[in-house]
Amino acid sequence: MKRITVAELLSSQNFLQDVTVKGWVRTFRANRFIALNDGSTINNIQCVVDFENTDEALLKRVTTGAAIAIKGILIESQGKGQTVEIQVKSLEILGDSNPEEYPIQPKKHSLEFLRENAHLRIRTNTFSAVMRVRSTLSFAIHKYFIENGFYNFHAPIITGSDAEGAGEMFNVTTLNLTNIPKTEEGNVNYSKDFFGKITNLTVSGQLEAETYAMALGKVYTFGPTFRAENSNTTRHLAEFWMIEPEVAFNNLDDNMDLAEDFIKNVISYALQHCKDDLAYLNDRLLDEEKSKPVTERSEMNLLERLKFVIENNFKRVSYTEAIEILQNSTPNKKKKFQYLIKEWGADLQSEHERYLVEKHFKCPIILFDYPAKIKAFYMRLNEDGKTVRAMDVLFPGIGEIVGGSQREERLDVLKQKIKDLNIDEHELWWYLDTRKFGTAEHSGFGLGFERLVQFTTGMGNIRDVIPYPRTPQNAEF
Repeated sequence: MKRITVAELLSSQNFLQDVTVKGWVRTFRANRFIALNDGSTINNIQCVVDFENTDEALLKRVTTGAAIAIKGILIESQGKGQTVEIQVKSLEILGDSNPEEYPIQPKKHSLEFLRENAHLRIRTNTFSAVMRVRSTLSFAIHKYFIENGFYNFHAPIITGSDAEGAGEMFNVTTLNLTNIPKTEEGNVNYSKDFFGKITNLTVSGQLEAETYAMALGKVYTFGPTFRAENSNTTRHLAEFWMIEPEVAFNNLDDNMDLAEDFIKNVISYALQHCKDDLAYLNDRLLDEEKSKPVTERSEMNLLERLKFVIENNFKRVSYTEAIEILQNSTPNKKKKFQYLIKEWGADLQSEHERYLVEKHFKCPIILFDYPAKIKAFYMRLNEDGKTVRAMDVLFPGIGEIVGGSQREERLDVLKQKIKDLNIDEHELWWYLDTRKFGTAEHSGFGLGFERLVQFTTGMGNIRDVIPYPRTPQNAEF
């Protein structure tokens, strides 16, 4: 008989049908009631065992975490909390689970403990819910772009350029590290390396995506990116996924419109298709809030926050206006900010972004026209000569979720910016070529996928929204 998923059974009204279900035991109580889950839903199905007519030795093997197969009859449940249950006719142990050793017992575990058992934490309600939401958001992203005429572009993971100009990149090499070849000057001789030059894991597929946008019109990347930043915060990962659309003939206003519509669309899709998981995560967050002082509790629960983003326009605010607000804010005047805002040109930190979103405007905002000195070389210089056509989308709880800009399409201006920043022009000859042959205004942005998942699920630490987090001193799994 064909296996039926728990999700299908829980939505079925076809009582008295013979069914086969396979999954993992969540709990087994009174030697009679098995709570079975197969990953298709956060909800378990109750399987009722006939204790009198079942081998006692077999029942002793029905332990938390064990994989089992059940054949039985689907009946209307007489108990509370479920509409259907299975009357067990036969039970088979597919994989034993030693209760003395299995770490994921049916009790509350700390997130720190679960990170240490990342290979098993997916079996908890919290992480199965998060990862189903993550999968749904991933699908929604591809769906949105394909339906809006974008082409998916696979940017290279190994690159010879530093798109961000930050220099915090992982070097890729096949050189023998115990006998590194050197030049006459004593430097590493990269001509002996696999690619014959310094290469790194990419921090962004943007530069390559720009070249494709100038032929296909609208493209997007969705792939892994890497940053060798020695940061152990709740907001940083060394390996993360980025969504980066690039659109020919779009200016900054078009770019802001795209970012807002895109984010609202994918969050709306998750709300529609992950109702049970988001309801569970919402309750989990409400339970967490109870342990906080009243003054620190969120004004909206998770579901309200998601709906608020969908139903309200993002406030658009210039960097200059934001600086004035921050300079005159109470936290700045009373020196409550860790990084005080003293003058125009300051690089905004997470505390500033969250103040603007959560305290001042109380809605998502898009900051634009940043000082050129604190932004990347490829952003289009404004007529004032000191700001660039940059934009950041800021969300409550996490600060920046999207960063983007209108790109500098003027060859002479771009070459001067590259020179001012001491970037080797020869390394970017192919990028500069696009400004020689059919140049046009174009724009794009980058969305950190884990930031989006973090916001949608309400998880406080970014390490809990990616299957196996890569952070400083941590590549265990």
